[in-house]
Amino acid sequence: MAGYFVANYTITDQAAYKAYLAAVGPTLEAHGAEAIVVDRDSELLEGSAGQVTVVLRFGTKADAKAWYESPEYLAIRHLRTDNTEGIGVLAEGS
Repeated sequence: MAGYFVANYTITDQAAYKAYLAAVGPTLEAHGAEAIVVDRDSELLEGSAGQVTVVLRFGTKADAKAWYESPEYLAIRHLRTDNTEGIGVLAEGS
């Protein structure tokens, strides 16, 4: 089954977050990720959520976790987490 990284967040520091956007692409490419959803203006229907929603598909959930824990992504992950408020989850599906 495919593995997915799903994130939903609000950007708190746009200028600093831009460094993350510039750096994340090569880490995703190296791990065979496919961007299924990248929406910077998500529409809230229930609960509380940020304006950015990202869904990345990997070959398996283990592949998604390997990307998330990879040295390349660990080196830049703080550029997202320090400059946003929200959630990131790993999920499995078809």
